Amino acid sequence: MNKVVLIILAILLPPLSVFLKKGLSQDLVINIMLCLLFYLPGAIHALWLVTK
Repeated sequence: MNKVVLIILAILLPPLSVFLKKGLSQDLVINIMLCLLFYLPGAIHALWLVTK
């Protein structure tokens, strides 16, 4: 998938971008938990995973 699209999704819908990049994995569960606690840590985590 195009990296620019994944970066935009990481900002708007962090768990979706992590799912598209990594699939059903521990990273997805971590990202969902971060998004439930507060949106910004989940978005940062998703951006980190997408750009790495």
